[in-house]
Amino acid sequence: MPEPRLVENYHSETADARHIPSSIEVWDETLRDGEQMPGVHFTPEEKLEIARLLSDVGVGVVNAGIPVVSEEEARAVRLVAHAGLKAKVLAAARTVLADVDAVIDSGATHIAIFVAASHVHLKYKLKMSQSQVRAASLESVKRAKEAGLHVAFVTEDTVRAPFDFVEGLYRDVQDAGADRLVVADTVGIMTPLTFRWYLTEFVRRVRPKDLSVHCHNDFGLATANTLTAVECGARAPQVCVNGIGERAGNASLEEVVLDLEALYGVSTGIRTEKLHELSRLVEELSGIPVAANKALVGYNAFSHEAGIHTHGILAHTLTYEPMQPETVGRRRQMILGKHTGKAALVEKLKEHGITAADPLLLELLRRVKTETESRSKSDLGRFIRDYRALFERPGISDDEFWAMVAAVGIRTVRS
Repeated sequence: MPEPRLVENYHSETADARHIPSSIEVWDETLRDGEQMPGVHFTPEEKLEIARLLSDVGVGVVNAGIPVVSEEEARAVRLVAHAGLKAKVLAAARTVLADVDAVIDSGATHIAIFVAASHVHLKYKLKMSQSQVRAASLESVKRAKEAGLHVAFVTEDTVRAPFDFVEGLYRDVQDAGADRLVVADTVGIMTPLTFRWYLTEFVRRVRPKDLSVHCHNDFGLATANTLTAVECGARAPQVCVNGIGERAGNASLEEVVLDLEALYGVSTGIRTEKLHELSRLVEELSGIPVAANKALVGYNAFSHEAGIHTHGILAHTLTYEPMQPETVGRRRQMILGKHTGKAALVEKLKEHGITAADPLLLELLRRVKTETESRSKSDLGRFIRDYRALFERPGISDDEFWAMVAAVGIRTVRS
């Protein structure tokens, strides 16, 4: 009788329900949307360092930023665009000709032209009609195509806009030459089932030549929704390293990639063993610490303390790990603490070729637990308070702002 499988895998049971493209092109937004996370700022040289590693890891498209934002941002985009990367370098622009021209001048080969689509954005932010949005979109797409750029067209808040308007706008820009259409869940309100319906309807109505999605994480669903989009035929999922980005962030590069690779069996072209290195670089340069419990790249993602877990891991890693840590460039850690069991101590002692009788092991175990439980939390509490202070008021302080107001000569006018 054959040996039973160690673990069952039911993903194959749902394979027929997926319409995954034959090739996946990971589109990274760390240098654009990731940098828009409050308190984050990359210098041009830092953008280049991150872009080089993204390209080396195998990312297909790197969004270097919006060159019209500032002189330094334009310099950053030029640096990345002329670095000879294997990845395609993209820059972003509003549906404003000056924005498009700034991308053309940057040397980027790809452009993402974006405009809002929902009524709330058009009425309160853009103060434009749907016909004005359409006209500006067509003009911008045509200008970019005339300059020889690969054009991705994006609407902000796609999934909260009237579908008839979305359909007509995307059809028109595709007819005008847009190469790739991007559906955006800008405030992260989609659920996987609803997003599946929306994208199925979008594909039926618009028939995009190439589809991408941009999902935010306001409700913690960005990765799940991005996977749903890939199942619906989206070839270029947009992601950010460590899931950073506006507000609660974007779909996480490492999560989307490993979900596709390890769970779906889909090749993404990403060198997954370098994801930990990439995560740490972005953590350091962004100043946004990776959460200890962050999937795959968090400090505890492959750490074990509880006795039953460490005992299981020592017997066979599949008991409490779905993959080998080396897959993402990590190492397994056995943490000694309150929840440690005897098996972990036996393994730890083996590092120095030591064995011990049970009474000594039990006394050692008692001391480990007592020491852990008696430690002060004052240092940790101080760290948490300092960390909160950094992010409760990121950016320019009030004192700095009012000093700038005085420096430029703005005076208070009393009413």
